[in-house]
Parts: sequence; C-alpha cells; structure tokens
Amino acid sequence: MTLHATEPAAAADAVLDREETISRDELEALQLSRLQHTVAYAYDRVPLYKRKFDEAGVHPTDLRELADLGKFPFTTKEDLRLEYPFGMFAVPQHEVARIHASSGTTGRATVVGYTKKDLADWAKLVARSLRASGVRPGMKVHNAYGYGLFTGGMGAHAGAEALGCTVIPISGGQTERQITLIQDFKPDAILATPTYLLTIADAMMKQGIDPASTSLKYAVLGAEPWTEEMRHELETTMNIKACDIYGLSEVMGPGVAGEAVETQDGSHIWEDHFRPEIIDAFDPTKVLGDGEHGELVFTSLTKEALPIIRYRTKDLTRLLPGTARPAHRRMGRITGRSDDMIILRGVNLFPSQIEEIALRIPELSPHFQLELTRPEGQRMDQLTVKIERRESVSAEVVASAAKVLQQQIKIHVGSSCTVNVVEPGSLERSNGKLRRTYDMRPKA
Repeated sequence: MTLHATEPAAAADAVLDREETISRDELEALQLSRLQHTVAYAYDRVPLYKRKFDEAGVHPTDLRELADLGKFPFTTKEDLRLEYPFGMFAVPQHEVARIHASSGTTGRATVVGYTKKDLADWAKLVARSLRASGVRPGMKVHNAYGYGLFTGGMGAHAGAEALGCTVIPISGGQTERQITLIQDFKPDAILATPTYLLTIADAMMKQGIDPASTSLKYAVLGAEPWTEEMRHELETTMNIKACDIYGLSEVMGPGVAGEAVETQDGSHIWEDHFRPEIIDAFDPTKVLGDGEHGELVFTSLTKEALPIIRYRTKDLTRLLPGTARPAHRRMGRITGRSDDMIILRGVNLFPSQIEEIALRIPELSPHFQLELTRPEGQRMDQLTVKIERRESVSAEVVASAAKVLQQQIKIHVGSSCTVNVVEPGSLERSNGKLRRTYDMRPKA
C-alpha cells in the first residue's frame, strides 16, 4: 500500500504530555495517590459507594497499596440504572457542566455527568489519543460519531479542538452527504465506527468514487469491537492508517485508551487517569495477571462528577506491556463483550470471530449477519451466517467460499452452522454501531 504524503512516522515528532513519558514507577506512585483520594472521595460523597463499601466490610483507609483495590466491591451498569438519574453524582447539580446518557434501549438509561474540570481532562485525553494515532494540529477532522447524549460525537469533537484541529461535525448517518463533504472539504482524518467507515467506502464505490483517492490519511475508529482483518480491509480500500480508540460512557467516553500509529499494536490505556484490572469473567473474585484474558475493569483516578470504582465493562481483553508509551499498559484487541457472547450448543462464540475468519476468504465481504433459530420441534439451536459476496465475484463461484467459511467456523469456533451467501448490498449497513446478531429463538 502506498501511503499519502503525511507518513505515520511523523508521530514521533509530536510533543507528548509529561505523563506519557514518566517511568512506570512514577506512574504507579501517581496512581496510588490518586486512587486513595478517589476511593475516599466516592465513599464520602456517593451514598451507593458508602453502602457498598460498608456491606463489603472495607473502608477507604484499607487501600494502602495498588493491590488493595481488589478488596473493594465492583460497580455495574445495574448500579447506575438503580441510581437513575443523578444518584451517582458526587457534586451538587450546579457544578455539573454537562450530562450524557445511554440510549436506554434495554432498560433505564445510564446517566453520566461532568464538571468543567472533567470536560477539560476528557478533551485532553481524546487529544492525546488522536495525536498518538497520527492526527496533528491544523489537520481537518471529519467527525462521523453521533452527537447528542451519546458521548462519542461531542467527546471526539472537544478532543480534536483541544489538539488544534479544524473539526467538521457531520455526526452519523446521511452517508451521501458524508461523501460530498469528504470530497469538497478534503479532511485529513476521519473519526467513526469501523463498520460505518466501511459503509462510507462501499457507498463511494457505488458512486464510482475510488475510496483510496480521497484526502483522508488517518482514521480513528472505536465504539465497537473490530479485528485486524477489518483494519487491513479499511486500510487497503481507503489508503489510510486506521487506529483504535477506546472508551465507554460510564468511565468517561472515548479517549480512555488510544492506539499509536507507529506500532498499531493495541490501545495504550492512559493510566494517569484510569486504573485497569482484568478479572476472570466466570469468577470475578479472581484478579488476573498481565497477559491473561478476561473482563476489563476500570477505576477512575481524577473524575469529579462521577467517580467510578471497579466498573465491570463486560469487554473481554488482556493487559500487555506498553510499547510506544512504555509506562502505560496496552489493551489487547477486544474479542467481544460478555453480553454479546452467543452460546450455541454449549460453545461460546462472538461476532468478531466470524469477522476474523470471513475476511480471510477473498470471495466474501465484511458484511454479514448472524441468525439464531430453533426450528419447531427441535431441541438444538441453529446458526445461520448470512454474508455478502464481493462485487467482483460471480454468484457461481461463491459456493466453494461458503463451504470454506463453514469448515473454518467449525475448526476455529467449534460449532456447526449454515452459510448463506447473499447478493452485494442486500444486508443492513451501519449508520453508527452495527447490529450483527439476530436472535429469533423462542423466548422461554
């Protein structure tokens, strides 16, 4: 792949925050000091935390070293829902500068708040993440994350402005208009979910526009799990460098961690503001060591409006040593979310596993859906993978590709399935976060 004139090696020329360059020992000393303050602050100001700590028989003064964090109880999304709307806030209402919330499609919305300092810290960390991913002051940034109560749009916007970029706040959807503005405004970088960037690229090709011919050089992608195979697909199709950005509303929003363009080996967690842990997803009392795969847990270290203690993200990953930012540990690729896991005839599988396998088969596209059914009169669940063929591949030659996909899923996932190859453009496209799984099994 031939890169644009702005080479990713320029990332080395960026001026880093002091906290990005300190030693691991200095960072852990900073973490301990901030952690002790945060745990006491939450206990004193948030009734939920006082109640949970007291019930667990633990007090903020019990936190004498970083390992002591494991003594404290977890926070879950259900806790935030039970305290709806403002029960988790640690400051009076007049100090809350902004409120965001989840969509609440599966129950009460989870509500998060920010003081002015929180917003400044958030913008700084998003700017740090964008800079790590190759974005520079003065660049034009096309922001296709959704604006509104969702944290992605405004969080990314503020970070790009803090970095000194020119922001184009298009938000999600309106794909034809997205393409027009990319053509006319000539942005250097795009911020979006990976599946929505794929939607934009597909729509360009349908208009006769070569996605590799645009001004875009960098893509900073997040809000959903994606694979190395998807990175390769997007980079090859659009002639860009694509990096991950990680975050979730309950912890802050985008910018909790960011990937360095010079290494592209996972997102560095900004550990001067967040303390990560990995726990056993099936036995949460077990805190796992670096390199072990499990559920990611976060404790905030500097948040004022909504301090969060040991929040269970449900994201499945592992912690790895820092590389481009040596003191800050990296997250491995998120393999899925524990609540996205499909249990099929006793086998656990994630949509990202299907994506990884499918994108290794040249005849098949990245557009797929998983349908779970239980035919009438049968006791066993059935999985059907609907996947589009590539435009350049005739319908006559995809039968062998479907058979390969079926065999590879059986080998690597351990479950049988049916593969149905469909026409290009026939499956739903992403306007933000894409729904991959359709569970049509009878409800118990």
